[in-house]
Amino acid sequence: MWQRFMGLMGRGELPAGHGLFIHPCSSIHMFFMRFAIDAAFVDRDLRVVRVYHSLRPWRITRVVRRAKGVFELPAGTLAGAGVQTGDTLELVAAQEVSGTPA
Repeated sequence: MWQRFMGLMGRGELPAGHGLFIHPCSSIHMFFMRFAIDAAFVDRDLRVVRVYHSLRPWRITRVVRRAKGVFELPAGTLAGAGVQTGDTLELVAAQEVSGTPA
């Protein structure tokens, strides 16, 4: 529970290629954050239902009714990948990406 509450708060950055998936989640806050992030809210099938680009510290998102989870990624990631509402995302374990266990 504490890790979920803390999320990315207090961290200095979120490196490129890294992210956080929070489930269940239908809104997020940026209190005590030091950097902007992108947020992609997804339904139970990981279909994107709402995208926030470069969400800055001390902001709060609205509740996204159909959202069951959220991907928090470095600012610019979603635009760079062309992610839009209606796209389906894939959750891949870290070792599948890097070839070594996380």
